[in-house]
Amino acid sequence: MADKRILTVDDSESVRSLVSCALRQAGFDVVEAVDGADALDKVAAGFDMVITDINMPNIGGIELLSHLRARTDTRFTPVLVLTTESQRSLREKAVSAGASGWIVKPFEPASLVAVVRRFIR
Repeated sequence: MADKRILTVDDSESVRSLVSCALRQAGFDVVEAVDGADALDKVAAGFDMVITDINMPNIGGIELLSHLRARTDTRFTPVLVLTTESQRSLREKAVSAGASGWIVKPFEPASLVAVVRRFIR
């Protein structure tokens, strides 16, 4: 799966590290971004999936989703939201903006990998 690239976006260094470690151990190539603005700078390199937090400085997850869905090169890229937020209204807003899935932190690394594998074969 090393040919499958994932962009993980979170303003928390520890969360980025945990997500990246779990995905790399599962054989994925992972690139990290510190917020939505950083992600938009990096996404043109081409990714099979984006995993993003919701609450981040500069450009948050919902706005990032809108930007990704507006681009022709990322319109159909799966985007998984990984967040501490659990409100139904926020989840619906993310889905409306184009989220493919939703995982609430804290998460089990094996569960994250299983969800990612459902989107990336």
